[in-house]
Amino acid sequence: MPENDALKLGPYAFTSRLFVGTGKYETFPLMREALEASGCQVVTVAVRRINLADKSKESLLDYIDRTRYTLLPNTAGCFSAEDAVRTARLAREALGLDWVKLEVLSDPETLLPEPRETLDALKVLVKEGFCVLAYTSDDPVMAKRLEEAGAASVMPLGSPIGSGQGILNPQNIRLIIERAKVPIIVDAGVGTASDTAVAMEFGADGVLLNTGVAKARDPVMMARAMRLAVEAGRLAYLAGRIPRRVFGAPSSPAAGTIAPTTK
Repeated sequence: MPENDALKLGPYAFTSRLFVGTGKYETFPLMREALEASGCQVVTVAVRRINLADKSKESLLDYIDRTRYTLLPNTAGCFSAEDAVRTARLAREALGLDWVKLEVLSDPETLLPEPRETLDALKVLVKEGFCVLAYTSDDPVMAKRLEEAGAASVMPLGSPIGSGQGILNPQNIRLIIERAKVPIIVDAGVGTASDTAVAMEFGADGVLLNTGVAKARDPVMMARAMRLAVEAGRLAYLAGRIPRRVFGAPSSPAAGTIAPTTK
């Protein structure tokens, strides 16, 4: 990757633009292997799914090297602003972290974001000094409102959580990216490496995923593929693709070519 191409999120800066979750793996050791293969620097953990009370019991935190990875607590499983704020406060107290991925869902079947509750929770957390990464739908209007309310990053979904459908509405994702003044991290629905590369080629600042790796036939191999896809997509975006054309253009035009020399 180019030098000095760090992703800055509030007080944090990272060279890897791939964020990886910790749920759904068959075993904790497999999760640890996949995280290593992904090359990620940020690991998301659902506060509701980790043991913060009984230190004598095994926890996924036992398999995450905190000298190597930065934990990003998330409020997964929350369905109201009040619940999400409470969960974020618990994470700050237990883990000593002042940033959070804010996720407030509308219902347990679709797992789509609840826009009003998300915005309400964001405003409270920002006032309390949190660096908030706000998960949302692919609605450009809502994305802008979250940015204006103080989100350090807006995280539009590519498609519903765990669906593996990739980016269903590329035009909206492009609009969100083009209009944003904060980093945009595409989150949810990524199924394979090409989905990740597409998001990065659009100009997304990063990609967050979990199921696409954890439930792959070979999670470690898929994690490596995702890492390469993020890097390739970022490079392609920075390099600038050629314009799409209706007609072809010869690779070796006749006019202006250098005539061969003869002896």
